[in-house]
Amino acid sequence: MRAGFPDFRLGSVLATSFTGTLSERHGDAVERIPTPQRLIDWLAEYGLAVDSCTPAQLDLARELRESIHAAATAAATQDALPAPAVQVINDRSVQGRAAAVLTPEGERRWRLSSPSRVEDALGVIAADAVSIVAGERDGRLALCASPTCRAAFFDTSQSRTRRWCDMNTCGNRQKKARFLANQRKDSGSPRC
Repeated sequence: MRAGFPDFRLGSVLATSFTGTLSERHGDAVERIPTPQRLIDWLAEYGLAVDSCTPAQLDLARELRESIHAAATAAATQDALPAPAVQVINDRSVQGRAAAVLTPEGERRWRLSSPSRVEDALGVIAADAVSIVAGERDGRLALCASPTCRAAFFDTSQSRTRRWCDMNTCGNRQKKARFLANQRKDSGSPRC
């Protein structure tokens, strides 16, 4: 990781992990892809290596990220999908040129066009968002219970009752706050 940039929050679901490149949406927002190079780095983490990225392509990526977040949030709260978000997701999905390929180990990977373009990688992310929002995958869309985060995530836990986008960040932060509040409350009560 390059110095001065926050860590990526990597998850197992591409589209919702992509929305996590902006965290703490309702607090002090943390932009995890502030530069074109950081977008290249993030895409490489997910096997979507691209040759280069311009500031305009970074803007397209952020627009897609926010559109996925808006659509996923609406789906999680069972609201109507916002038409502008749906349009952006659909546009990015059809503009990308990528193919699913099978590895010798039996895993699916994406092969982008040559030369690999950001638009191709965004097409893969958008297609993943379509499958999640459309309910084609086993799991449910949920929103992080942290009042400062509220990230959309895809819950594939057996009970489908996960509360946090990431237990190592939001979950631990909330547990720690609850523990400290209980400590303060206990220290203020008289002892027998």
